[in-house]
Amino acid sequence: MQHKHHHHVMVMLVFMLLLIISNTGNTNANGTTKEIGIGVILDLESSVGKVSKICIQMAIHDFYQTHSNYKTKIVPHFVDSKNDRVKAASAAIQLIKDVKVMAIIGPQRSSEADFVVDIGNKAKVPILTLATTSSLSPNENPYLIRLSQNSSSQARPIAALINSFPWREVVFVYQEGDFGAGLIPSLSEALRNVSVQIKHPVAISRFASDDVISGHLTNIKTNQTRVIVVHLLPKMASCFFSKVKEAGMMQDGYAWIVTDVVTNLLHTVDTDSMQGVVGVKPYIPPSTSLKKFEKKFKENNPTQEIDVYGLWSYDATFALAMAVERIGNATTFQQPEPEPVTDLDVIGTSRLGPRLFTEIKRIKFKGLSGEFSLVDRQLHGYKIVNIVGKEDKLIYLWTNGTKISNETAIKWPGGSSNRPLGWEIPAKLKVGYPKIDGFEKFIQQNPDLNVNEPKGFCVDVFKAVMEKVELPYSLSYDYRPFDIEKNNLSRNYKDLVEQIYYKSFDVVIGDVTIRADRSINVDFALPYTESGVSMVVPIKKDERKNAWIFMRPLEKQLWFTTCGFFIYTGIVVWILEHRVNKEFRGRPYKQVGMIFWFSFSTLVFAHKEKMISNLSRFVVIVWVFVVLVFQSSYTASLTSILTVEQLQPDFTDIHDLIRKGDNVGYKEGSFVKQMLKDMGFQENKLIGYGLNEYDAALSSGNVSAIFDELPYLKLFLSEYCNKYIMVGSTYKTAGFGFAFTKGSPLLPLVSKALLEVMEKDLSNITEHWLGQKGDCSEQDVGSTSRSGRLSLESFLGLFYIAGASSTSALIIYLIIFLYENKQTLLSDVPIREKLSAIATTFQQEKQQESKQAANAPNNDNVDDDDDVLVIENSLTNPPPTPQNHHASDDEAEAHEAIETRT
Repeated sequence: MQHKHHHHVMVMLVFMLLLIISNTGNTNANGTTKEIGIGVILDLESSVGKVSKICIQMAIHDFYQTHSNYKTKIVPHFVDSKNDRVKAASAAIQLIKDVKVMAIIGPQRSSEADFVVDIGNKAKVPILTLATTSSLSPNENPYLIRLSQNSSSQARPIAALINSFPWREVVFVYQEGDFGAGLIPSLSEALRNVSVQIKHPVAISRFASDDVISGHLTNIKTNQTRVIVVHLLPKMASCFFSKVKEAGMMQDGYAWIVTDVVTNLLHTVDTDSMQGVVGVKPYIPPSTSLKKFEKKFKENNPTQEIDVYGLWSYDATFALAMAVERIGNATTFQQPEPEPVTDLDVIGTSRLGPRLFTEIKRIKFKGLSGEFSLVDRQLHGYKIVNIVGKEDKLIYLWTNGTKISNETAIKWPGGSSNRPLGWEIPAKLKVGYPKIDGFEKFIQQNPDLNVNEPKGFCVDVFKAVMEKVELPYSLSYDYRPFDIEKNNLSRNYKDLVEQIYYKSFDVVIGDVTIRADRSINVDFALPYTESGVSMVVPIKKDERKNAWIFMRPLEKQLWFTTCGFFIYTGIVVWILEHRVNKEFRGRPYKQVGMIFWFSFSTLVFAHKEKMISNLSRFVVIVWVFVVLVFQSSYTASLTSILTVEQLQPDFTDIHDLIRKGDNVGYKEGSFVKQMLKDMGFQENKLIGYGLNEYDAALSSGNVSAIFDELPYLKLFLSEYCNKYIMVGSTYKTAGFGFAFTKGSPLLPLVSKALLEVMEKDLSNITEHWLGQKGDCSEQDVGSTSRSGRLSLESFLGLFYIAGASSTSALIIYLIIFLYENKQTLLSDVPIREKLSAIATTFQQEKQQESKQAANAPNNDNVDDDDDVLVIENSLTNPPPTPQNHHASDDEAEAHEAIETRT
């Protein structure tokens, strides 16, 4: 029984095994493992095409060997595009229409990819292209998947490489078409971010002959820039560098940089003519699987060299196989309903295309090229390599912002380890300088006609700077004068600077001010003089010997105002005291004299009249305080004028010159003329002079002021500081500077050397050429003391107080007086008789206050033995009415007072 049981078990096991084998065989035979076609469009005659085809086949074999349980299997259909965009497009249509492929890998070239991607968009078939052009954007092509890195991604590592050296200009050589031009925007931006500019872009056609290439190289050679970035396809690059070597440009002093399209396919180019070239190359992290693959690839394909495009194709095939398995079996295409007209109408649209595209984007795994994802193709960095022999020697790894640290490891063209300067400076510089009379201390043509070198402050500064510029060879100079002519608009300093743009000069030195409008076509080094424009005016003569010097402390307006207030105050006090104080009564001439005597005597506090009215006392107290302040200020001002020697200018404000329409001078040929016109001066009021003409122009009165830059004015005042003075505001400018060609590589070196000269040598050079002469005392060029005269504005507050107090007291008095005489005012007599009666009343002495004054103890004005004036009681002698008032002034006076003796 036991044996029989074992027999049945064995039969069952054999039956199950046969069933599994039968099912497996049926699966293959009956086609239950779905074969999915994919298209591969490559230039199979190129290295990239051959290697990519091998890698795709190896990927399919390796993938399904480890994924034997998959129900789908991709089957590649290879088509050779033969480097023809039309054939590539035709192949894409044929693969989609007839073979019903679900995806296409390729093409490898940008020109072919443009057509194929458009077909894929229409048919909704994913296109996994190896093209690197940035003109193919996934945002504009919904079914485009980029396997390779966008060519613009190498712009930053190239910029970082260049920024590791003091290079500020490069020449960019690129191949015409989308491939070459697509790198320009990103490279320009990356270089601009590190202060480097593309000086001379050179486009080369893929059909260019050797003569055309040689012509381009000749143009490059004539320019100073010696850093050249080359972005050419390998075939054109081999031809180009061969001509470079023939032209003698693969030697010391040159720096050649190539893009990844050359370094990735270095085995396809002639490296003999590229020794010392530096390039960028995508970094592939090393791994065990990569080493095994490379070994296997080499064993099976000994004549081929593995490249990064093959690795990307291998990983892309893995990703495509995974994505196809995820969507499973399904109908691939939906045929169009309308009657087809062209092949594009016949191909229809893929039902699974959108799903397949989505699944491909989701795939992430660790492939031969590292972490592989098609959502956002991010490389692991770039290698900076140096072509030495047949190999690309690794210099360093660039990862997002790093800079080169071992630049000495690079072997440059010519075999030197010393970095190239990046430019070639002529052994003899053409140096332009201004030739103008009157400014010899700054720069002048050498009196010895046999000597080419000019003389002056600016020349010595330039020579001191150039001696400190670090160059591998010495420079010589060809000095060329440029005449600055009076009243010639085409021979001024701006035109001198513009000669650099027209290649007449390499550099311009001299008293050339840095200006914005001059910096359009040239670059200036740092300024080496102080900046600013100011004016010089004559100094007034010493007025201390003037017979009328005592009038100087007060300005004219203040003198008139003060006299007016003295008189006004005297009149107010007379009105207030006239009826109650005998000192303010009497004949008219006596009263007028009293008004002037009393008011002006307060100036020296000599008034002796006793005030009886409280209102007049209030007025006098306020006025005496005003006089005290006024007298103290006057004394201080006059003392200052008589004891302190002041250099007083004729003018201190530029607006005074403009308002009066005076002529002013300026340095002939300089920018100061336009500056003065902008300030508001009329052009016919502006006269140009040389520095040696300033004194004559100011002394003769031809101009009221001279406007110029501070270095010139300081030099002028060093000889004439006793006659002229610098006044007014200083209008800022940038100072003197050396001008160079736009983007000149000498500029940063000169500016650096200039800082060293300014710290150590500039003071000695300045003292030698611009040192002061004679015993002139140092003037304050920043500001000049204004005249010590007192103005009306300084005393307005006091005058307001004095005027308000006097006027208010007068108003109060008039109100009281009119109230006391209201019966007269309210009478029915004519107005003329009313006014006459009021005037007569005002002339009468008021009895009560006069008696109080007469009987006051210790009255200084009345003695026991003196005559006393007895006033009749106003009740006994009432004031005359308008009807009986006809007496003359003398009769009224006799009637009012009776003289007696005690």
